[in-house]
Amino acid sequence: MTGRLSGRVTEDPSALVRELVLDPQFRYEARTLLPWYLAIEKSLVAEYLRMGLIGAGQARTLGRLLDGVTPEVIERGRQQSLSDIALAVERSVTERLEEPVPVWHADRSRNDLQACAQVMFAKQRLQEVAAGLHVLAGAAQRLAERSADVLMPGYTHFQSAQVISAGFYFAALSDRLLRRSRRMLQAHDLIDACPLGAGAMSGQELPWDRDRLAALLGFERAEPLALNAVASREWAAEVTSELGLLGGTLSRFCTDLLMWAGSEHGFIDLPDALSGISAAMPQKKNFPILERIRGKTAHLAAFHIDVVLGQRNTPYSNLVEVSKEAGAHVAEAFDTCHDVLRLLTAVLEGLVLREDRLLGACEKEYFGGFTLANQLTLHHGVAWRTAQVIAGGYVLAGVRAGRTPKDSAPQVLRDLAAEHGHVIEDADALLADAFDVRRALPRMRSSGSANPDHVRAALAGQEQDEKGLADAWERRAAVVRQALDGTDRALGLGADAE
Repeated sequence: MTGRLSGRVTEDPSALVRELVLDPQFRYEARTLLPWYLAIEKSLVAEYLRMGLIGAGQARTLGRLLDGVTPEVIERGRQQSLSDIALAVERSVTERLEEPVPVWHADRSRNDLQACAQVMFAKQRLQEVAAGLHVLAGAAQRLAERSADVLMPGYTHFQSAQVISAGFYFAALSDRLLRRSRRMLQAHDLIDACPLGAGAMSGQELPWDRDRLAALLGFERAEPLALNAVASREWAAEVTSELGLLGGTLSRFCTDLLMWAGSEHGFIDLPDALSGISAAMPQKKNFPILERIRGKTAHLAAFHIDVVLGQRNTPYSNLVEVSKEAGAHVAEAFDTCHDVLRLLTAVLEGLVLREDRLLGACEKEYFGGFTLANQLTLHHGVAWRTAQVIAGGYVLAGVRAGRTPKDSAPQVLRDLAAEHGHVIEDADALLADAFDVRRALPRMRSSGSANPDHVRAALAGQEQDEKGLADAWERRAAVVRQALDGTDRALGLGADAE
């Protein structure tokens, strides 16, 4: 062992352990967590300074040396640091000190250091996901605004059911995206507790100011109990749960888009640059991008299950199994979510609605059956269930006769009504109104309906909601930026350092 790090273990890790466990973990953390390890180290130096254990000059030197630590620097010391990133950072600074600082790293543990770096990473990545959510929501809102009057079939139970608008549909997508942003903001605030100062599991012996440490790193508060700070790792399950829920929602919307893009419907089209071909069937234009998106959303759910399974049946303490193995794919979950959001944004920005096909699909269906039953009840005194029977009988007769909804058959309606003891004198006007698809949306009066005015009102509300959420996310990001700048000032770093 080159430069012993422990008196208890006297041999280097085996080549097998390095190859399969330690080196992959080291490079993963160097790629994803190193900036946060360095920020944490600087906050701890600030506390050594506050406690009078080091001088201002020593604090400034340590801060400057920490600023010089890069993935390349610590990679050079990996072998001599047991392939551990925290030990590699410590070594890279210690070796460059002109004079030793004996107290540096006194009363310290890697447990709370790693826990803290992981939570800081998760907070930043949640902010990035939220930014992508808002970009996607904006694309959905713009599409909805353009198509609030574009009629299309709405479906229930895989059957065409009522006339809606494309704008109504895409406004629903935008609303769900903003809901997910709000949920992720809550998740962010829930995990915004600093583990630092918990030590190995029971606290530390020096009088560390944990509230100050939390503030120096941009946390809202310190984690109250030391054991929870290093044993829990619930944050990994919580944030991947939110990503999985987002994936489930987006998968459902993509399923609709895949169906609507198919040749049987032909409701939508995408630019050739977002489309694919068939190597065997030249007539086909495929949309594999939607399949890719939907496939990737499955990974998001799997990453969450991976975290949960990695934590279950483990003791409630600091464990490598929980802190590292159970979170091995969290960064990949964030990366996958980022890809999903970018791909789906491109789809919505390039999507073309084939309005003629959408209108044609509306006109061939007997969507006015519900309206007809309502009108029979409200204006002709027919009991509701009886009105349903009459309206359904009219639709059935039309289907059997091969008539379209436009092919009005007022005598059929009169005869059906007469069978139930009712006289319908204005059957012609009643049918013309009920089965005119262009009157379907304006007659919707309840708030939140597919009425174009209501859709536009909902979109206006979403716009305000989006602004409020975007501001809330920016405030949280600004807290971290300002806190890290403040840490530098406390160490005498930067042009405006005190």
